[in-house]
Amino acid sequence: MHDTLRFYMPTRVCQEPDCVARHADALAALGPHALIVTGRRSSRMNGSLDDVTAALESQGVDYTIFDAVEEDPSVETVMAARDAGLAGGAAFVIGVGGGSPMDAAKAAAVMLAAPDKGWTHLYDGPAPALPVVAVPTTCGTGSEVTGIAVLTRHDLGTKVSMTPRVFPRLALVDGRYLLHAPQRILVNTAVDTLSHLIETVINARADAYSDMTAFAGLTAWRACRDVLEGRAALDAASAGQLMHAATLGGMSIAQTGTSLPHALSYLLTCRGGIPHGAAVGAFQARFLALADPVRREAVLHAAGFPDTASLGDWIAVHAPVKADAALLRQSAEAVLANTAKLRTCPYPVDAAIMETLIGGVPTV
Repeated sequence: MHDTLRFYMPTRVCQEPDCVARHADALAALGPHALIVTGRRSSRMNGSLDDVTAALESQGVDYTIFDAVEEDPSVETVMAARDAGLAGGAAFVIGVGGGSPMDAAKAAAVMLAAPDKGWTHLYDGPAPALPVVAVPTTCGTGSEVTGIAVLTRHDLGTKVSMTPRVFPRLALVDGRYLLHAPQRILVNTAVDTLSHLIETVINARADAYSDMTAFAGLTAWRACRDVLEGRAALDAASAGQLMHAATLGGMSIAQTGTSLPHALSYLLTCRGGIPHGAAVGAFQARFLALADPVRREAVLHAAGFPDTASLGDWIAVHAPVKADAALLRQSAEAVLANTAKLRTCPYPVDAAIMETLIGGVPTV
């Protein structure tokens, strides 16, 4: 733990039912034309896209909809979104959906501020961006309150965070959108939230402020386990609680960054087709087992697990993974070479430790 404490969270967060409609005036204050960045289906099914367009129309704000964001969005998709925004004269960007549309919206906002540049601009260091609004519809990434956008780089065959940090100006969080999510999506994204919270506490950058948000998030997450296990129906209260946990997870990793499990997951997602939440969750139990006992037990207690074995069993049942053995080894080698990511881990990491981390993942 550090003697110096820092906490940076520039996003205005509003969480309430009918959140988008209630804050339509805040959207209008950002400009006369919005680029809405979303996926192909879910935002239409859960009503979030209709809510956003209705709010804009009520304020006389024009908009362009870009609805071609794929899971784990690519830099090529970002450029297509940028082009749509330029054609419409967008003054700000609204990301509607899970982490993929929100991340794509942040990246498009950077590229809209640099209309003469190619996608490599996303990796040239700090850069200005148009204002961004985030409307999350899953309970996973917490991208609504982070400056990070993780994008697929087909040239590298993996995912890489863009270098500019773009925190949304405004996050409009409404748990109602979760009521339309399939159970598989609900669980996978909730495992991503759990991973954010664990990797914040077990982190070389952890301090009292990051602990504040992480342990509050773990408590909120634990309260929803019956829903995630299918033993209780998702209702408005539990949906709001899951969204609350996800946003707290995002606030947490905004302070510390993620650690080894996230780094190990990227090749499994890009090359193995494993959903992000499940891929990250596959490493959590062993990552936590190697941590300082006091920190480990605090996490387990807050999340409601007696030991790391039961945590691993829970994730294996609810977000199962089978990975290619060669791909796991490639992931381990890539992370061992990533000194920046190794620095986030609070204990020494060598080849033997990495072997332990990947050794718990079932293979095909």
